[in-house]
Amino acid sequence: MGDDDDGEIKKLLKVWIISITSLCYCYFISSRFPKGLTRLLSLLPIMSLFTLLPLNLSNFHFTGVTSFFLTWLANFKLLLFAFDQGPLSSPTIKLVHFILVASLPIKIKPHPSPKSPPKPSPSHQKYSKNNNKSHHQPQFPRSIIKPILLVVKAVILILLFIVYDYREYFNHYVLLCLYCFHMYLELEMVLSLFAIPARFLRFELEPQFNEPYLTTSLQDFWGSRWNLMVTSILRPTVYYPIRRISTYIIGASRKDGAQLVGVVATFVVSGLMHELIYYYLTLVPPTWEVTWFFVLQGVCVAIEIVVKRSVADRWHLHRAVSGPLSLGFVAATGFWLFFPQLLRNKSDEKALRELSILVDFIKRIVKL
Repeated sequence: MGDDDDGEIKKLLKVWIISITSLCYCYFISSRFPKGLTRLLSLLPIMSLFTLLPLNLSNFHFTGVTSFFLTWLANFKLLLFAFDQGPLSSPTIKLVHFILVASLPIKIKPHPSPKSPPKPSPSHQKYSKNNNKSHHQPQFPRSIIKPILLVVKAVILILLFIVYDYREYFNHYVLLCLYCFHMYLELEMVLSLFAIPARFLRFELEPQFNEPYLTTSLQDFWGSRWNLMVTSILRPTVYYPIRRISTYIIGASRKDGAQLVGVVATFVVSGLMHELIYYYLTLVPPTWEVTWFFVLQGVCVAIEIVVKRSVADRWHLHRAVSGPLSLGFVAATGFWLFFPQLLRNKSDEKALRELSILVDFIKRIVKL
């Protein structure tokens, strides 16, 4: 790595030292204020700082990760903390745990209760019910399947790096498909590496993906399979409050309508946050394409919910049809609205160049 890379690493360290110091203030000072507006006002300077800190970085990956962890996850967790909600509001939380949970996608692993046995998972219950039918039917344990899948994904990611050397020969849309796979696989690998020390320290890494290629609908894709860290933080900060407010305004008898308002509002906020992260990555004025991408997804998810309710007892698409249709819709609208801003500013080339430098660095370390 060159001098520019060393300078970027120093900037990254400086950003995170400031962040840790700021979270110490939140732990020792803001926590002493009563919950509500007073505590929120004490946290606003820190939340503003977390919004500005990514502007100090220029490396694509450093900027993307830092803005996602600080500007999005940390700020939204602090927003919950202001009203004595969320993972930071435990009265017994320690300083180290407060900092880690606030700034990283992790949560404290609960201690198992010795009085009550662990609740069996749905798959275990299903298997138990079928024991009478077949006592000898083998089950392949998930603890074995998951590492195998990770190895397969790692191999595919390595093959993608090889394929990128010939990317000038690929069709534009084929290349976009490869970028989709790359984004998914790289996040899976990075978070899997984070999970090892997290479990050792009695933390759980919040899941990022749940096999999105097995999705059955748009609602399933966005709510249960894709970017689950974002889903878990948007529900308490946007969806539930908007749904409660909407129910109060339009009446409890129209709670289904309030749910749809909450769904669309959640996607709007997600779009605006993605737009902000795009600004950090490109440093060009927003085009609002990515915001419209999420608005479109939110409206379509709301329509899907309404259609499912109206035809639930009469007709439904088989998952073999609904799954590919949902993935195809997300991919097509992503090519149209999600990726153009990054490609227009050559952010993909910048990211691949940084990864190539990292791979070369690792190769030199291995040779030593």
